[in-house]
Amino acid sequence: MIHGHFSNYHRSCACLLLAGTAAAITGCAGGGSSGPASNQDEASTSPAVIHDVPEATPRTKESTALASLQKAEALAKAGMQRPALIEFERAIENNPSLPQAYIGAAEIYRKQGDFESASVRYGQAADLMPQSFEPRYSQGLMLQLLHRLTDAVRAYLKALEIKPDDFDANLNIATAYLEMNEPGSGLAYAQRAVQINPKSGPAHANLGSIYGALNRHQDAVNEYRQALEQVELSPPLLLNLANSLGKVGRYDEMVNTLNQVIKIQPSAAAYERMGFAEFKLYKYDEALKYFRTSVEIDPNYAPGHTGVGVCLLNEYEFSKRQNDAFRSEALTNLRTSVQLDPRQTYVIDLINRYR
Repeated sequence: MIHGHFSNYHRSCACLLLAGTAAAITGCAGGGSSGPASNQDEASTSPAVIHDVPEATPRTKESTALASLQKAEALAKAGMQRPALIEFERAIENNPSLPQAYIGAAEIYRKQGDFESASVRYGQAADLMPQSFEPRYSQGLMLQLLHRLTDAVRAYLKALEIKPDDFDANLNIATAYLEMNEPGSGLAYAQRAVQINPKSGPAHANLGSIYGALNRHQDAVNEYRQALEQVELSPPLLLNLANSLGKVGRYDEMVNTLNQVIKIQPSAAAYERMGFAEFKLYKYDEALKYFRTSVEIDPNYAPGHTGVGVCLLNEYEFSKRQNDAFRSEALTNLRTSVQLDPRQTYVIDLINRYR
């Protein structure tokens, strides 16, 4: 018998000359008696004196930047994102030392889905505000959404130096480590997220995923069950629970969990896992039926083909190697599985044994 496993975020203070000042000077020049002007009168109206009092003083770049920032914030508050962004960028151009302008621009880029530009602006704000948590955390989030995981982790670590007990930062850095296939590095952060918010379903689910990746499947089962107490039934979460139940040999519970998945959202993965569970319960006919359904739903799902092949090889063995049709169909499915996923050394070994 074949017992193989199956793949698995100022106001402007410009000093302008008042119009009244210029009017007073003009009045002095045009008024007076009809007689000849005195020397003092001539002096008071000489071009040199008038030239020394300009009609307007140009605003400095700094005051222009503050005016743009004020305008941008008002526009953003009114929901006018595009003109607000233009003003935030104008403020940055005129005064590169305004962190509020960088953050304002970053928020709009984020809402637009331009995570690259948002990450740059959040990072620049963070450099101007090295003791501020939010811009560094937001930079990490943008980088994670861009799948630049190493850079995201670096940003999260800097954020956590400022605020070690932030729930979101701990949760997200743990997720990033898991995505990097470094679950061990993410474990402490995932555990801290659960400690900070024990009622968070996502935190328990995330910790469960890390335990599963570390082959601590009983711990994973415990975390998945706590997650399910806090959130609605989710097929991905239930699939993870089912997989860990299988890893600890609780196949009846695995079947019950997978029945919930199939009821909510049938998928090739759910049927393949059900086939695996039935196979482990020695219900080979049922297992073959579920594996066949898996490949019917998705002909490119390699684990489903592997399951069909293994079940048919068992049928071939049960026939005392007399029914070659079982062997032939089994090899066809196993070869298809390897074509779809060439990393399956166990399946390659089966092909070589039975060809």
